Amino acid sequence: MEVQLFEGIEPDPSVETVMKGAAAMEAFQPDWIVAIGGGSPIDAAKAMWIKYEYPDITFEDMCKVFGIPKLRQKAHFCAISSTSGTATEVTAFSIITDYEKGIKYPIADFEITPDVAIVDPELAETMPQKLVAHTGMDAMTHAIEAYVSTANCDFTDPLALHAIKMIQRDLVGSYNGDMEKRDSMHNAQCLAGMAFSNALLGIVHSMAHKTGAAFADYGAHIIHGAANAMYLPKVIAFNAKDETAKKRYGEIADFMGLGGNSLDEKVDLLIAYLRGMNDELNIPHCIKNYGPDSYPTEHGFVPEEVFLDRLHDIAANAILDACTGSNPRQPSQEEMEKLLKCCYYDTEVDF
Repeated sequence: MEVQLFEGIEPDPSVETVMKGAAAMEAFQPDWIVAIGGGSPIDAAKAMWIKYEYPDITFEDMCKVFGIPKLRQKAHFCAISSTSGTATEVTAFSIITDYEKGIKYPIADFEITPDVAIVDPELAETMPQKLVAHTGMDAMTHAIEAYVSTANCDFTDPLALHAIKMIQRDLVGSYNGDMEKRDSMHNAQCLAGMAFSNALLGIVHSMAHKTGAAFADYGAHIIHGAANAMYLPKVIAFNAKDETAKKRYGEIADFMGLGGNSLDEKVDLLIAYLRGMNDELNIPHCIKNYGPDSYPTEHGFVPEEVFLDRLHDIAANAILDACTGSNPRQPSQEEMEKLLKCCYYDTEVDF
């Protein structure tokens, strides 16, 4: 067996890295592509795979939702995950960043779902504590968004609910070093991935994609899992104005055993529980308090005037994101801007 290694995938992989990797594949001509690591290397390898199979395809073409031509003409794909959050080893998604535009683009097509996924909990036991927090809340967001998505179904709901229950039970313990819970989280995030790869996601992810690299010129990214954790409570409050979504959030709260006599109470308790998890995981509640190291701070790395100056374009790009279409409540430009402001200042969503 001949093997060639391609290393050096950065966090939030770039279009340039994808093109370099695809060129290496073109030179080596593999029959199998084996991607090992967290979300970044596996996502990058998925995009490289597309370019390897179709050398003339552009990155813009790759980003057309469910528009990838048939793969596996040259190679099959195996993913081995070492982090417990993205579940990219079982999903039809890849996130690639265009640093010139400061935008993360989701590539979405069932063609890029790996042929083989190896989910070995031992590989996640060396994750740094901060990574445990961020990837864990990414998984929680996957499961909750999948459950309330307009594409949810009888086959995705059990996966989403059980993943939520496992994450509720095990994430904080995993963060604090309990390796049995760390192992369980590796399974939970995979179940959440199986749910959202079929039920799709919502605007928590749309907003995280479009804010993640939007302020890179100020020295940092808003890490994807942390962005999801900060935005999820705000989006629940926004979506719960839709009666169908409110009912499903109530079902989540019931499944978690949070109490509450009315749907409004249940939604409030769910939001409060998630905010409490963020506190236990040392994740800020808003962009204004998001430090360059991702930890809470009085003055975050994104200046208020810069945020407000870029708000219109970020909101417009979030609305166009591939995840927005399956959100239970479709935001207008004005609503998306207001929602993003709530995520910046940690203010109440009352619209």
